[in-house]
Amino acid sequence: MDQGKFLLAARRYRNGAHIEYIISLDADDLSQRSKAYVGKLRSDFLGTNFTIYDSQPPHNGARPSSSRSCRRFASKQISPQLPAGNFEVGNVSYKLNLLKSRGPRRMICSLKCPCPGEAVIDKSQDAPKKKQPGSAEANSTVLKNKAPRWHEHLQCWCLNFHGRVTVASVKNFQLVATMDQSQPDGKGDEDTVILQFGKVGDDVFTMDYRKPLSAFQAFAICLTSFGTKLACE
Repeated sequence: MDQGKFLLAARRYRNGAHIEYIISLDADDLSQRSKAYVGKLRSDFLGTNFTIYDSQPPHNGARPSSSRSCRRFASKQISPQLPAGNFEVGNVSYKLNLLKSRGPRRMICSLKCPCPGEAVIDKSQDAPKKKQPGSAEANSTVLKNKAPRWHEHLQCWCLNFHGRVTVASVKNFQLVATMDQSQPDGKGDEDTVILQFGKVGDDVFTMDYRKPLSAFQAFAICLTSFGTKLACE
């Protein structure tokens, strides 16, 4: 890379009526058989609902997907400590726009985000116990796209990307949390952008994210914005 460091790459495949994106740590080796395989993104027929699969379990006791396409590579070893598979860690859905009302795409994401160990109260005893990281099921985080405002002068929908996005595109979005179980009250802060994605040039986009998302989850969510979604626009 001219500026920065290479992180992840993805390649689009057609699997029957579905589209899949294979995500890898190696831009020259994008295969589920590769040791660089990180996970994948799978869409439905319409391209409006997506499932995110991680190659490693999100928590102890997690079971890999039982789908036929996932079972083919479940025995492949990526790490000597953990078996590689396809573990469902998130879903992304775009809301249908059957009335063709004006406005940007609307999306919602439900994710399993592991969180650091935290003190919890065991009702059977007086003393609080501390969760061991990875020992319990991953916490759930629900994200939705931040509503833009209509700019009368520009005659378009606008979001404040603070200079990080410079080209108007239907693919541009910002996500905020409506539910975040990593927080004490389980509620998300809808004023804080968790993930933003937008265009800055021909085939060039920026992606900014913060916890509780991982780089892999953020990258997979952004991949869902590519492709035509006639029923959502």
